[in-house]
Amino acid sequence: MRQDFIKFPLHLIVHPFDSFWDMKYEGKGKVRVALTILLLVVISMILKDQFAGFLVNYNDPRHLNSITQLFTVVFPFFLWCLSNWAITTLMDGEGKFKEIMMATAYALVPLVIIYIPMIVASRFMAEEETAFYYLMMSISSIWFVALLFVGIMTVHQYTVLKTVVTMLLTVAVMGIVVFLGTLVLSMLQQIIEFFINIYRELIFRT
Repeated sequence: MRQDFIKFPLHLIVHPFDSFWDMKYEGKGKVRVALTILLLVVISMILKDQFAGFLVNYNDPRHLNSITQLFTVVFPFFLWCLSNWAITTLMDGEGKFKEIMMATAYALVPLVIIYIPMIVASRFMAEEETAFYYLMMSISSIWFVALLFVGIMTVHQYTVLKTVVTMLLTVAVMGIVVFLGTLVLSMLQQIIEFFINIYRELIFRT
């Protein structure tokens, strides 16, 4: 149990090629661990927005909503997994949806490891020290993207070029899904308002 939740994720972030291979072919990754990592990322994001030092935090705590913050992390995560699965299915990818989800979640580990200490440190930083905060945040993002790249490449058994292409296509599909979803919701809103207006007209005339 301890190996599933601590040892393997920590090993993965420094030995990604071997670890993602073990995840796919040796059954090292666990869905429950992946979901736990996702939850920790959500908590880290909420803590960063609400409790990071005022020198690096420009959010107004009175206008923050934890449910909205949860949605802004969980929705893109699953949209990425679903879009990547759809694209790679058409491009001879060997990865299953579960494997894509686990690879994506395990790639998020650097965010958890770096965010929490930096949130605490930011509350004691002087203005000239904030550059270190932004540097560490950038490192965590680059580290995540690098791990995600290796994870997707290993899960689908792609070449480097094909991995780059499929990741770019995945982002494009995500954008299309969001656009179409927004369009459909806007149309539904207009249809509902139309029927409400008709109902009001009938009520006022009777």
